[in-house]
Amino acid sequence: MNLRKKIKFSVIALFTVAISMAQGKPSSTKETATGKIKDATITIKYGSPSVNGREIWGGLVPFNQMWRAGANEATTFETDKDLNIEGSKLPAGTYSFFVIPSEKECIIIFNKETKLWGSGKYKEEEDQLRIKVKPQATKTMTEKLVYNVAKNKVVLSWANWDIPMMVK
Repeated sequence: MNLRKKIKFSVIALFTVAISMAQGKPSSTKETATGKIKDATITIKYGSPSVNGREIWGGLVPFNQMWRAGANEATTFETDKDLNIEGSKLPAGTYSFFVIPSEKECIIIFNKETKLWGSGKYKEEEDQLRIKVKPQATKTMTEKLVYNVAKNKVVLSWANWDIPMMVK
């Protein structure tokens, strides 16, 4: 491709992105949450979508279906030390991270295959750990999906829910 065509292509691509943003179309940014719990360093890499006035839980993210716990590529959860999450052992390593939400509980999945787009090509036999947690309704709206690594828990917050996991 010659230089003139490359420039034209770049201008068109930038113009398309600018129009999409101006029209208020949802966009997701790549984010990283990191922190320490005891002596373990935890790093979560995820796409952070916005609510943008949409119904999230039971809408955009259907109940009783696997969700990539973010946008675009599957979310990854990395720990450099073994962890105890909700009473179950998660060995040190990097995992893809999924959630199956329902109105009363969420199934959290740590899967050994990390090179996934969304939940495509997910294989249950590659699960390292599955746990159940209870989502918590929040009084304030969290517009952009965010993960927080706190003193003794990891929390996924989005829209009007927090999904906490106790970690030791």
